[in-house]
Amino acid sequence: MKVLIADDSAISRRLLEVALRTWGYEVVVASNGDEAWESLQGPDAPRLAILDWMMPGMSGPEVCRRVRAKNDERYTYILLVTSRSDKEDLIEGMEAGADDYITKPFDRNELKVRLGPGRRIVELQDALLKAQEALREQATKDGLTKLWNRRSILEILSRELARSEREKTPLGIVLGDLDHFKAVNDTHGHLVGDSVLRVAARRMLASCRSYDAVGRYGGEEFLLVLPGCDERAAETQAERMRFEIESKPIPTPAGEIRVTSSFGVTAAPGGETFSPDEAIKAADEALYAAKERGRNCVVGLPLARRGA
Repeated sequence: MKVLIADDSAISRRLLEVALRTWGYEVVVASNGDEAWESLQGPDAPRLAILDWMMPGMSGPEVCRRVRAKNDERYTYILLVTSRSDKEDLIEGMEAGADDYITKPFDRNELKVRLGPGRRIVELQDALLKAQEALREQATKDGLTKLWNRRSILEILSRELARSEREKTPLGIVLGDLDHFKAVNDTHGHLVGDSVLRVAARRMLASCRSYDAVGRYGGEEFLLVLPGCDERAAETQAERMRFEIESKPIPTPAGEIRVTSSFGVTAAPGGETFSPDEAIKAADEALYAAKERGRNCVVGLPLARRGA
């Protein structure tokens, strides 16, 4: 675990660094409060900090206050090192946001013991954040394909339609369907069908921009939300996905299987009000037309204004 040492005394820094490295910590060193604050920024910042009370630039308590004011989701455990022993001074340090303190000259065993709770707190919080992220993934992602699930992709569609109206920018909406997928399940079984869905999902994602949204709408159907795409651009994007799915066979437990797909495309022109149901209905009609044309193709239909 990474620990920040901030002290303007080179001797104190060296004593702390030797002790911490002996106990297996990775050490980051700062010689003043400004450097300490800088070291505590960024995603890979130390989660444990040992700050001298009196330093050039910001003092230890000042650094504490700034860290706590950030209200970062990832907690930083802060230990103040001070030569002060007055109760009022120690209360000031704790009120600034320090978790604990140790007085100079520090005792190695005491320092080790006081760092222990900090390490456990950080590790427990990391475990909690991972659990929260796993729950968030379960709530928003499809368990098989890892795409957005139906509820999430519909929420994204609703949000992007509102943005399209507000910012007067186009929004592409695409419904995709794997052709004759029932025959895959009937012939090879659902495990093979699951493999086909996973690979098709990966190929669609690989064909998208980072800010496009792809969700499993149901069964073998996929809903795609393409910000900034008019109907023609959305058709081009859908054709790219159709080609990627068809271009090479999909490896499955039953061997390689060739799969094709059909896509129905529509687009909100921007600056107009459309509901998710209207957008999906238009894309669904386009998808039906693609199937009527023999499948393995892309068909676009305009999204008409309500009441038109």
